[in-house]
Amino acid sequence: MSSNGKPTPQPPAATSNGAGGPPKMYQRPIYRPQQAPAKRRRGRSCPFSCCCCFFWTVLIVLLLAFIVAVAGGAFYLFYRPHRPAFTLSVARVTKLSLSSSATVPALTDSIDVTLTAKNPNKKLVYLYDDFTVTAATAANAVPLGEASVPGFAHEAGNITVIKATVSASALGVDPTAASSDIKKSGDFSITLDLETKAGVKVGGLKTKKIGIQVHCDGIKVAVPATPPAPAKKKKLAKAAADAPSPAAVDAPSPAAVDDAPSPPAAATTVARVCQVRIRVKIWKWTF
Repeated sequence: MSSNGKPTPQPPAATSNGAGGPPKMYQRPIYRPQQAPAKRRRGRSCPFSCCCCFFWTVLIVLLLAFIVAVAGGAFYLFYRPHRPAFTLSVARVTKLSLSSSATVPALTDSIDVTLTAKNPNKKLVYLYDDFTVTAATAANAVPLGEASVPGFAHEAGNITVIKATVSASALGVDPTAASSDIKKSGDFSITLDLETKAGVKVGGLKTKKIGIQVHCDGIKVAVPATPPAPAKKKKLAKAAADAPSPAAVDAPSPAAVDDAPSPPAAATTVARVCQVRIRVKIWKWTF
């Protein structure tokens, strides 16, 4: 009892398990929040959606590749496309002068070239843009000048002759490479390159133009011979006597005649089959 006379409340007695065992203690259940069903379903479906997107993307890419392969095979079987063929027939140096400067020698030259372009296809027409023609020595790639040739439409089965004059005027070149490659007499080897863009026309359909390069190597050109000093031979009138007559003395002397004509420019006739390369430019690189 308490001091005020009221009975003191007693704590509840622990309940036993009915078998004389230790009493059971009451424990409050731990609260565990449950995840919302909607969020749980969305989390489970995300990997499945990614797999579906990847699967359909791969399937579409494979289908497009298959369609392109079938179309390309049908085009090849029907048209039998072939690359154009270029052959260098003539290369002639008409002018060649290299200054003897030890630092930056100046090169002045002129080279006439003739090529034949053949379209071996029966139904394809090639459409060429303007050609840029450049020449260089074969050993150390010393530039020899450039030229430009207008573009043209190369009809099926047609053979077209291309003529150009590659020239340079006081072009600065490397002294060591120039003195090694460019001979003042005899012959030396050069290379020739033609750069352009070409497209294909099939009926009324035209493809996009891509870059091509025509490369010709193994060309030997001869340096033009230096003309000799003119030898003038004077032809005098035959005197009737040892002492010329007064009329003969007053008559003008016959004009001098040059009997030594200048030699023709050296020419080289070749038959070199050139390589046709496709030039694809990706960003800053050209392949």
